[in-house]
Amino acid sequence: MTSTGARPTTPTLDEVAVLAGVSRATVSRVINDSPRVSPSARDAVQAAVAQLRYVPNRMARSLVTRRTDTIALVLSETNTQIFSDPFFARIVRGVTAALADTDLTVVLLAARDGREQEKAGRYVRQGHVDGVILMSMHHDDVLPAVLADASVPLVLFGRPLDGGTFSYVDADNTGGAAMAARHLVEQGRRRIGTVTGPQDMNAGIDRFAGFRTALADAGLPLPAERCAKGDFTEAGGARATARLLEQAPDLDAVFVASDPMAVGALRVLAESGRRVPDDVAVVGFDDAPVAAESDPPLTTVAQPLTEMTQELTDLLRRQIEGSREVETRICDTHLVRRASA
Repeated sequence: MTSTGARPTTPTLDEVAVLAGVSRATVSRVINDSPRVSPSARDAVQAAVAQLRYVPNRMARSLVTRRTDTIALVLSETNTQIFSDPFFARIVRGVTAALADTDLTVVLLAARDGREQEKAGRYVRQGHVDGVILMSMHHDDVLPAVLADASVPLVLFGRPLDGGTFSYVDADNTGGAAMAARHLVEQGRRRIGTVTGPQDMNAGIDRFAGFRTALADAGLPLPAERCAKGDFTEAGGARATARLLEQAPDLDAVFVASDPMAVGALRVLAESGRRVPDDVAVVGFDDAPVAAESDPPLTTVAQPLTEMTQELTDLLRRQIEGSREVETRICDTHLVRRASA
């Protein structure tokens, strides 16, 4: 019978210590990033780790550091919304890229209804993650308060709806929507309508407020018939635009509070025989990839998602390291001009 040889063994902490010429405790301190190690000992241990291709036991390490090296990105939306809206994919990619050079990994949790939020809160409080980024919040969400009461490191993507004291990162939604309104006014549009975002979400509220204020500053009315509520989806934007055309058939411009909704608006306008931008100008919000690919290409307000996701992860990492300071960041938006306006 032919022997296949012994299976290679995984290098141990003791073997690293012998090769580095230090104690097992010193190796453990280096692996767990303790400052109580001399530079020469740290170099020796790191060289031995590389030579032996030693991989630390994550479970053992977590017993020492009381960390999981994992953060949760919790999206307060349904699975259908998360996987159909490219905005969420961009956020996930951005957070993952921002953590690429760290030891932190990301788990994605969808928690829209009460049962899902209860499960997500229990999962986090049981110590499975070191911190949470919470986004796409609605008025009825309980997770911010639940996680804050449990002293879980937490950063919100978006201004807290109830004025609570949380660290957060947000785009200048109010200023961006005002910019869109001013652009339409400068284009000579006077019968301007809007498809708003949900009015139980900070982005929907702030974009509507900024748009409405800018029109008022320009001396232009915004009657109720020129406003229709959407839900940030393409189908919702189409439905809201159809209502707008029934209520205000003479409108000559529309600000749509998200690019997916604006794509739905463009489709309905085309089906109704309106030419964009000749008859009706359209401005969206987000500068999603679909904006440049729509017909016609969509003028839109861009928010700096790369900067925002970097800020999110930076604030959360500081909290994980022990900071108790409440920090907020508001990131500037800018107008991207294309053919629709």
